[in-house]
Amino acid sequence: MLLLIPGPVTTRPEVRAAMAQDIAPWDNEFRTFLSRLRERVLAVAHGVAGEHATLPLQGCGHFITEAAVRTFLPAGARLLIPATGAYADRMIRLTREAGRIPVPLAIDPDRPTNPQAVAAALAADPTLTHVGVVYSETGSGVIHDVPAIGAAVRATGRRMIVDAVSAFGALPLDLSAQPEIDAVVFTSNKCIEALPGMAFAVARVDRLLASAGQAGSWSFDLESIYAHALRAGWGSFRFTPAAQVLAAFDRALDFYEAEGQVARLARYTANMRVLYEGVRDLGLSPYLPLEHQGPIVMNVHAPTDTRWNLQAFVDALKKRDVLISNFYNTPTPSFRVGCIGAITPDDMARAVVAMAEALNDLGIKQREAA
Repeated sequence: MLLLIPGPVTTRPEVRAAMAQDIAPWDNEFRTFLSRLRERVLAVAHGVAGEHATLPLQGCGHFITEAAVRTFLPAGARLLIPATGAYADRMIRLTREAGRIPVPLAIDPDRPTNPQAVAAALAADPTLTHVGVVYSETGSGVIHDVPAIGAAVRATGRRMIVDAVSAFGALPLDLSAQPEIDAVVFTSNKCIEALPGMAFAVARVDRLLASAGQAGSWSFDLESIYAHALRAGWGSFRFTPAAQVLAAFDRALDFYEAEGQVARLARYTANMRVLYEGVRDLGLSPYLPLEHQGPIVMNVHAPTDTRWNLQAFVDALKKRDVLISNFYNTPTPSFRVGCIGAITPDDMARAVVAMAEALNDLGIKQREAA
């Protein structure tokens, strides 16, 4: 099955095979493994030993995003969040329900965030201490310029939390060059091409030390994870981890390091371009213009044909061993296709053929955007 969603993704058989073992997470061998794994993640983020720490947390992207908000913002603090789309909306809700105050910044959700707009909002409101940025907005497919936004944040003396859940490992990131970032957060099942179940933050140690006791949650407290590592060692978890998922993640890092970030991004970009041109050749309309289309996920406008039904289309593709999402996050009806995972442009070309066959099966003649 070709899994074309923006996570979980298609994985290599070697990565899946790494899970097929019984692991004791309190065993000394596992402790050595986890300590080394944290160092590997730190290197991907270009973190600096002693200045940054890798903090694993069981769960999904929402968990680690909430943990970052709770850890680095005290109750009642105000977080500026560019309203990039569905996943920024989720950050807004997580912030509100954690007892912090989200301050949405209205932007065009189909375009990259303007760093000058962020700078202007911070200048106008000195009570804003942090900015929360979604690097890759999977609701739309737009990529936001984290280094440029970070420079604007840094110039005002504020801090930043980066949701890189669907960006980490593919899009450029250098924490050593962006001291304004308190934490970047991501999960195991996106651009590293591993399995779901683990989330990570790479965070500044000085900001962790300054945040002790303010999370208001034992489970979602990154400072508590850091303090536990200092007490019990970097190979120790506070609570039972998804140990087999970590084994698969470690194996996926082998493939990542062999390919490299630049080549992985180039492969994903090539996947996206094959898909973009392919759906246009089918008479369909991509949701974004090519100049704003990111390499992670692509949305396609739903056809105007009255016979269009998203679930029926998904089912027709699945019969052809291609699986896409059966929901969308755009303001108007669409379908979304992930361009990431252990797939190639040839795989994407095969998916386009399957789409053509599925559209014909459903009798979809009018394919232009609604």
